[in-house]
Amino acid sequence: MLDIKFIRENPKTIRDACRTKGIDCDLDRLLSVDRRRRQIQQEADALRRRSRELSGQVALYKNPKSKWYQKALAEGKNAEDLKTEGDRIQAESAALKQRLKALEEEAKTNAEEYHALMLTVPQVPSEKTPVGRDESDNVEVRRVGQPRTFDFVPKDHVELGKTLGIIDIERGVKLAGTRNYLLRGAGSLLHHAVLRLAMDTIVHRGFEPVTVPVLVRDEMMYGTGYYPGGEEQAYRCERDGKSLVGTAEVALTAMYGEEILSEDDLPMKLAAVSTCFRREAGAAGKDTHGIYRIHFFDKVEQVVLCRADDAESERHHHEIIANAEAVLQALELPYRIVQVCTGDMGQGKVEMYDIETWMPSRQGYGETHSASRFGDFQSRRLNLHYRNAEKKTRFCHTLNNTVIASPRILIPILELYQNADGSVTVPAALRPYVDGMERIERK
Repeated sequence: MLDIKFIRENPKTIRDACRTKGIDCDLDRLLSVDRRRRQIQQEADALRRRSRELSGQVALYKNPKSKWYQKALAEGKNAEDLKTEGDRIQAESAALKQRLKALEEEAKTNAEEYHALMLTVPQVPSEKTPVGRDESDNVEVRRVGQPRTFDFVPKDHVELGKTLGIIDIERGVKLAGTRNYLLRGAGSLLHHAVLRLAMDTIVHRGFEPVTVPVLVRDEMMYGTGYYPGGEEQAYRCERDGKSLVGTAEVALTAMYGEEILSEDDLPMKLAAVSTCFRREAGAAGKDTHGIYRIHFFDKVEQVVLCRADDAESERHHHEIIANAEAVLQALELPYRIVQVCTGDMGQGKVEMYDIETWMPSRQGYGETHSASRFGDFQSRRLNLHYRNAEKKTRFCHTLNNTVIASPRILIPILELYQNADGSVTVPAALRPYVDGMERIERK
């Protein structure tokens, strides 16, 4: 959500953001509703002031025993005239109250439409963000590491997982339908090992570990920008007004909503590992092979709440990218950093980078991490403030990034660390988490 004053003063900027992000936002209607909102408020305020004045006058004219009334008679006022004037004032007061009631009803309807329209306004992307329509217009920033060349015909992760007995897609589908799976034996151990490596790394880098709920009130989904627009991608519990999250970002970012933090507490760096749920609506026929695009997975997420300073939040953005890179480098996986274009970055983001890891079975890089900065877009929705040194309240800036997500990261691990005999070497960084196991072999 943006500041309405900024929207009023910069309509062209907002229209450009709508166009380049491909966001459907009726800005003309929003500005019209906003104008009427202010007119209603001004008229209602004036009516309330006048109503208070009339209420006091009615009390004078309708009380013959009052000193004011007796003084008026002593000064030659006619009792019938006083009654007539009192009746007129009373009628005007009643009419004002009727008008005020109508305005209050209109204000309620207006406020609902205003709020709904405000939720559709996109964040203005950074000037550094490339303009484009979709992921094909994203810009590669750099590559780290070299993809492995094989002296044998490599297997993909599905064949490896089935042969080694560590990935069971058939039974996962039997239990829960398409895009589900089981990890078994060493596969499950490897999954938990990468999550523990990621959490240890991020905690060592100064982030506070938090255990968060994965079923949250819908208000939190609206507050972080996943609703409206993302309802079809979420698993919802409509009866309870709650949703299963697709990332721990929701809980970590929203946990201080409706609060005022101290500037001394910022930046606040938080991390959580959680199960994540995504319906993948609209992804029929896309990435159906294996465990790349699935309905549930586990992810270590990092979130930063910082001061409302663009330069500071940009520094934190590169810091959280570096945190994710540290895990990939520990795993010795080749990857690249991609700057996401306007049409692929989503409504609320100022700037966004993806990290893509090399996956032999895809003959290319596949997205494994996403790092975003939002400015004050989320904090305005969540009413998340801090009080600065001048005792003024400001909206925090928020950022987030994946530290690791599994089992997707198992795709490059299994495929890049496979051996000619069908076994898979366990990356050295993960061995302390799997009781020193060096190799996964067929039993």
